[in-house]
Amino acid sequence: MSKDCHKHECNAKNNAPPQRVDAGILNTVLPLADAVVYQAGTIVSRTLVETRGCTVTAFAFDKDQALSEHSAPFHALVQVLDGTGEFTIGGTARTLNAGQAIVMPADVPHAVRAVARFKMLLTMARA
Repeated sequence: MSKDCHKHECNAKNNAPPQRVDAGILNTVLPLADAVVYQAGTIVSRTLVETRGCTVTAFAFDKDQALSEHSAPFHALVQVLDGTGEFTIGGTARTLNAGQAIVMPADVPHAVRAVARFKMLLTMARA
């Protein structure tokens, strides 16, 4: 599991994430697929918004990179911005392409793998 993903879980458990918005996106038209840049052999993430109620993070996965199975205490909406990713949720694998989205339910184990390089936007809503 990536450090960023773990950070989100820790913040969710403490229920006290910092209140911040990436200054680079304020009052700016942002092509979401450009929010993060691919890097060979790794996963890159950029937190765009983090409040008590919501976290929005953009990710760029190089091919074959993965987040191991884990769960989160909140529902999470994933929107694929570029490429192809495989999402295993509760033991069922689904392949999503750019323009598709899926909701990962709270407390259900899930994993993410890059079938090809792909970018996604993760929105965690705390309720």
